[in-house]
Amino acid sequence: QVQLVESGGGSVQTGGSLRLSCAASGGSYSKYYVAWFRQAPGEEREGVAAFDGSGNPIYADSVKGRFILSKDNAKNTFYLQMNSLKPEDTGMYYCAASWVALGLIEDSYNFWGQGTQVTVSS
Repeated sequence: QVQLVESGGGSVQTGGSLRLSCAASGGSYSKYYVAWFRQAPGEEREGVAAFDGSGNPIYADSVKGRFILSKDNAKNTFYLQMNSLKPEDTGMYYCAASWVALGLIEDSYNFWGQGTQVTVSS
Protein backbone atom coordinates (compact mmCIF):
# COMPACT_ATOMS: atom_id res chain seq x y z
CA GLN A 1 0.00 0.00 0.00
CA VAL A 2 1.29 3.44 -0.95
CA GLN A 3 0.45 6.51 1.09
CA LEU A 4 0.73 9.96 -0.48
CA VAL A 5 0.60 13.28 1.35
CA GLU A 6 0.52 16.57 -0.56
CA SER A 7 1.56 19.96 0.74
CA GLY A 8 2.50 23.37 -0.56
CA GLY A 9 -0.80 24.68 -1.84
CA GLY A 10 -1.93 28.20 -1.15
CA SER A 11 -3.21 31.44 -2.61
CA VAL A 12 -1.19 33.50 -5.05
CA GLN A 13 -1.78 36.23 -7.57
CA THR A 14 -1.58 35.78 -11.31
CA GLY A 15 2.02 35.31 -12.37
CA GLY A 16 3.09 33.91 -9.04
CA SER A 17 4.66 30.58 -8.23
CA LEU A 18 4.05 27.67 -5.90
CA ARG A 19 5.82 24.38 -5.33
CA LEU A 20 3.71 21.40 -4.41
CA SER A 21 5.25 18.43 -2.64
CA CYS A 22 4.06 14.87 -2.39
CA ALA A 23 5.65 12.64 0.21
CA ALA A 24 5.32 8.94 -0.51
CA SER A 25 5.54 6.05 1.91
CA GLY A 26 4.89 2.34 1.68
CA GLY A 27 5.63 0.20 -1.33
CA SER A 28 8.84 0.54 -3.29
CA TYR A 29 9.26 4.15 -4.31
CA SER A 30 11.39 3.33 -7.32
CA LYS A 31 8.86 0.88 -8.73
CA TYR A 32 5.85 3.07 -9.19
CA TYR A 33 5.02 5.99 -11.39
CA VAL A 34 3.70 9.24 -10.07
CA ALA A 35 1.61 12.08 -11.42
CA TRP A 36 -0.26 15.22 -10.50
CA PHE A 37 -3.91 15.80 -11.27
CA ARG A 38 -6.14 18.74 -10.52
CA GLN A 39 -9.83 19.43 -10.21
CA ALA A 40 -11.44 22.83 -10.51
CA PRO A 41 -14.84 23.47 -8.92
CA GLY A 42 -17.56 21.97 -11.05
CA GLU A 43 -15.08 20.37 -13.40
CA GLU A 44 -13.74 16.87 -13.91
CA ARG A 45 -10.33 15.96 -12.62
CA GLU A 46 -7.60 16.34 -15.24
CA GLY A 47 -4.02 15.23 -15.55
CA VAL A 48 -1.34 17.88 -15.16
CA ALA A 49 2.03 16.12 -15.17
CA ALA A 50 3.36 12.59 -14.95
CA PHE A 51 6.49 10.54 -15.39
CA ASP A 52 6.50 8.21 -18.37
CA GLY A 53 7.97 4.74 -18.42
CA SER A 54 11.43 6.12 -19.05
CA GLY A 55 11.25 8.52 -16.14
CA ASN A 56 10.75 11.57 -18.32
CA PRO A 57 8.09 14.10 -17.39
CA ILE A 58 5.09 14.69 -19.60
CA TYR A 59 2.70 17.60 -19.26
CA ALA A 60 -0.76 18.65 -20.18
CA ASP A 61 -0.71 21.25 -22.94
CA SER A 62 -2.22 23.82 -20.61
CA VAL A 63 0.82 23.77 -18.30
CA LYS A 64 3.72 23.10 -20.69
CA GLY A 65 6.51 25.59 -20.23
CA ARG A 66 5.16 26.70 -16.84
CA PHE A 67 5.11 23.62 -14.62
CA ILE A 68 8.03 21.37 -13.80
CA LEU A 69 7.73 17.86 -12.41
CA SER A 70 10.64 16.50 -10.41
CA LYS A 71 11.45 13.97 -7.73
CA ASP A 72 13.93 13.43 -4.95
CA ASN A 73 14.44 9.70 -4.58
CA ALA A 74 16.41 10.12 -1.37
CA LYS A 75 13.40 11.78 0.26
CA ASN A 76 10.71 9.68 -1.43
CA THR A 77 9.14 12.94 -2.48
CA PHE A 78 8.12 14.40 -5.78
CA TYR A 79 7.36 17.97 -6.63
CA LEU A 80 5.38 20.15 -8.98
CA GLN A 81 6.94 23.56 -9.46
CA MET A 82 4.26 25.87 -10.81
CA ASN A 83 5.31 29.15 -12.38
CA SER A 84 3.46 31.92 -14.17
CA LEU A 85 0.26 30.81 -12.51
CA LYS A 86 -3.07 31.78 -14.03
CA PRO A 87 -6.57 31.91 -12.52
CA GLU A 88 -7.47 28.84 -14.57
CA ASP A 89 -4.86 26.88 -12.61
CA THR A 90 -7.07 27.18 -9.55
CA GLY A 91 -8.20 23.86 -8.14
CA MET A 92 -7.49 20.99 -5.83
CA TYR A 93 -4.24 19.31 -6.76
CA TYR A 94 -3.75 15.61 -6.14
CA CYS A 95 -0.71 13.42 -6.42
CA ALA A 96 -1.20 9.85 -7.51
CA ALA A 97 0.83 6.69 -7.94
CA SER A 98 0.54 3.75 -10.28
CA TRP A 99 2.35 0.48 -10.90
CA VAL A 100 2.11 1.10 -14.64
CA ALA A 101 3.26 4.03 -16.73
CA LEU A 102 0.22 5.23 -18.63
CA GLY A 103 0.92 8.92 -18.32
CA LEU A 104 -2.07 11.11 -17.57
CA ILE A 105 -4.73 8.39 -17.71
CA GLU A 106 -6.48 8.84 -14.39
CA ASP A 107 -7.92 5.33 -14.17
CA SER A 108 -4.43 3.85 -14.21
CA TYR A 109 -3.58 5.35 -10.81
CA ASN A 110 -4.28 3.23 -7.78
CA PHE A 111 -3.17 5.47 -4.95
CA TRP A 112 -4.16 9.06 -4.28
CA GLY A 113 -3.32 11.77 -1.80
CA GLN A 114 -5.91 13.90 -0.05
CA GLY A 115 -5.24 16.96 -2.19
CA THR A 116 -3.92 20.45 -1.64
CA GLN A 117 -5.77 23.58 -2.70
CA VAL A 118 -4.27 26.08 -5.13
CA THR A 119 -6.02 29.41 -5.67
CA VAL A 120 -4.80 31.95 -8.20
CA SER A 121 -6.41 35.36 -8.11
CA SER A 122 -6.41 37.88 -10.92
